[in-house]
Amino acid sequence: MRSRLHAAHPLAGLAVLVLLAPGLPAVAAELLAPTPPMGWNSWNKFGCNVSEQLIRGAADALVTSGMKDAGYQYVVIDDCWQVRRDSEGQIVADPERFPSGIKALADYVHSKGLKFGIYSDAGTETCAKRPGSKDHEAQDARTYAGWGVDYLKYDWCNTAGQDTRDAYARMSQALRASGRPIVFSICEWGSTKPWLWAQGVGQLWRATGDIQDCWDCSRSWGGMGVVHIIDQVAELYPFAGPGHWNDPDMLEVGNGGLSADENRAHFSFWALFAAPLMAGNDLAAMSPEVREILTNREVIAVDQDPLGMQGRKLADDGAREVWVKPLADGSRAVILWNRGSEASTLSATWETIGLFPGTRARVRDLWQHADLGSLAERVQAKVAPHGVVMLRVTPQP
Repeated sequence: MRSRLHAAHPLAGLAVLVLLAPGLPAVAAELLAPTPPMGWNSWNKFGCNVSEQLIRGAADALVTSGMKDAGYQYVVIDDCWQVRRDSEGQIVADPERFPSGIKALADYVHSKGLKFGIYSDAGTETCAKRPGSKDHEAQDARTYAGWGVDYLKYDWCNTAGQDTRDAYARMSQALRASGRPIVFSICEWGSTKPWLWAQGVGQLWRATGDIQDCWDCSRSWGGMGVVHIIDQVAELYPFAGPGHWNDPDMLEVGNGGLSADENRAHFSFWALFAAPLMAGNDLAAMSPEVREILTNREVIAVDQDPLGMQGRKLADDGAREVWVKPLADGSRAVILWNRGSEASTLSATWETIGLFPGTRARVRDLWQHADLGSLAERVQAKVAPHGVVMLRVTPQP
């Protein structure tokens, strides 16, 4: 059956638009995150229920599950690790939940060959009402460096009267002055369009509100499902590249709110978007199916491709869409996405995905781990509802 999909945008302009994106990052910033960061963050599954034992267990599980070998590096504590400041203004970790202290925990994570991340907030308090970093930026940056922190997620709660650019610039400068390379994750939910100003300030910035563990839903306080986030990030492709990434929030894969097809679609789009891959599930209790999704090296390779281009939608026909990401070796990563509630056949022509008509190309299904042969003109597949078929299309000489 011939697909009715039609090209919505020419692919040829994509590289030019990326090169012309404003505010290209400094070389030093690029070196910190030349590809999107990969790791695990405590918030989506555990919220404030964080502890030394949990973080050590997460580091262990990253190794034993094969996630470290697949490219995951960072173990990040989110909110609620801190309880107060001492008489000298020093941030204090919860002594009951982190009895060995944060430096010892960071040392343990490093002993596993992993990197350690922590959380703070630009305001007077964090989102969970713990001490924020306002007016303590330099002190906190020095503390984090002394503890061996490699990654800082910096939130935007309780910031009345503050300017986002100024607040994030102050912490960025403090981190750079700390003497330790620390990846800076800007988390102001896309409220001031950080893709226009944050290149060179941080290595990644949240482009959307908080993700929820659901496919097509929204929350009154700003949370949103996977579909809504995909649509919000879709047009931000000119602003992503090595050292400066759009962040559509952490992964909900394995947290129970998505079907297997939706989990694969979620992970596929984050890879196509060149997004940070920060798992947010219970690593010690994940099923083999979830582990297979999170460690799919062929999909991860799309995310980590050194060209660093964010993919975008190039064709649509109602619920049937074609998305494409150019890769460094001249291949195309292609997603055939079925938004609808019934299975449907989708196809993509070579012209749509940016190849010359008549070109022969090797096609590989990245979820089936199967070669589909040498094809000409188009590829076609039946796609489950809410599902994707993700392909790597490689032109042949």
